[in-house]
Amino acid sequence: MSDLAIDSFAPGEPERTPAIVGERLGKAYVGGDGGRLQVLEDVDLQVEAGEVVAVIGESGSGKSTLLQLLGGLDRPTVGEVRIGGIALRSLADDALSRLRNERIGFVFQFHHLLREFTAVENVMMPQLIAGVGQREARERARELLVDVGLGERLKHKPTQLSGGEQQRVAVARALANRPVVLLADEPTGNLDPTTSAYLHDLLFEVSGRHSSAMVLVTHDMHLAARADRILALEGGRLVEAAPRLPD
Repeated sequence: MSDLAIDSFAPGEPERTPAIVGERLGKAYVGGDGGRLQVLEDVDLQVEAGEVVAVIGESGSGKSTLLQLLGGLDRPTVGEVRIGGIALRSLADDALSRLRNERIGFVFQFHHLLREFTAVENVMMPQLIAGVGQREARERARELLVDVGLGERLKHKPTQLSGGEQQRVAVARALANRPVVLLADEPTGNLDPTTSAYLHDLLFEVSGRHSSAMVLVTHDMHLAARADRILALEGGRLVEAAPRLPD
């Protein structure tokens, strides 16, 4: 698919297709002994703009693998992923990288900030890669950091920020290019309860404000219960699940 196909999906246009679709996704790996490990099988998923879907499941059930497929970080063995109607399988590696940067925002358990750059420079980076000018990228980054409560920490490097502050920078960075989809993988798994609660509120707030679809992988049932839908990975397949809050 040409770059024109990606350009044809402009941020802010009315959505006529789901933000993200996974069709009959399967992922298998071949182990060192030559054996085949089927992690995902026949997975279907559709998420609309502004919708939040939580994915739960036991450790090793394939939740992170699913998120990597949805985000184009890995390719499925079978099946297709579509972001805003664009089929990822048909994209060459460079076009796929561009789509990831411009249409998908990632928030991981560990923030993966660039340690040598300031908060504002970290949030500028996806924009600069997308070809946005320095001045515009800096202003957008500043606005996002103010939105996440870090207006006074723009020039701080990651080592000068707390864990919660670093994760807020990561949220701002994920929103830098106005993504169609937000993918969050245990985004507060290494934070204390108070900071986690703040980040949970922030994720739902910014997802709603920007009308981004969000797929959220979590072990936290209180967080999952806030989603529009909860899906569970069981035996490599996605099934509807009801929230089961701990006592």
